[in-house]
Amino acid sequence: METLIKNILQHVRLSPEEIVIFKNFWTEKTLEKGEFLLRNGETCRYDSYIVSGVLKAFCINSENGNEEILFLAIDDWWATDISSFSKQKASIYNIQAVEKTNLLQIGHQSFQKMLQEIPSLERYFRIILESYLGTLEKRIVFNNMYKAEQKYYDFLDTYPDIVSRVPQYLIASYLGISAEFISRIRKKNKSS
Repeated sequence: METLIKNILQHVRLSPEEIVIFKNFWTEKTLEKGEFLLRNGETCRYDSYIVSGVLKAFCINSENGNEEILFLAIDDWWATDISSFSKQKASIYNIQAVEKTNLLQIGHQSFQKMLQEIPSLERYFRIILESYLGTLEKRIVFNNMYKAEQKYYDFLDTYPDIVSRVPQYLIASYLGISAEFISRIRKKNKSS
């Protein structure tokens, strides 16, 4: 809980009383490696903050059966189907633990009540959403304009903690390139 509160306090002020109120809205959940947080077709009932661990969000490509990675999330990040959670409609993707993952979760109705009781959190969650939107926009631009090698190097620079914790094939899927291509880049760098 302290990690989440520290994250929030970087963006907004909360009084000691608000922190006590805030803590009452959250529950802890642990996912074992391979366990699902959300499956395609289910409604996302919880907003989830990762205390520790790694999650992947993905769809299954209907043509080839491969996982298409939408996002990877690690400690001190959020992992939620925002559209499903906010509209309480069925999700179009899956979220699964890549390793044992500890979460803090808040249900949809509790989330709404929390925002009413602690209005400054509206600003915090707006900041988080703006950051997420910026990341999505950058990804779209990179996917449309950059070559595979450039996308890979940018990913290395931007997310070094993910690179050290996530299998290469998941990074390749996220970038829309092959795992073999990443292997060739790594070999080339080792021989340089």
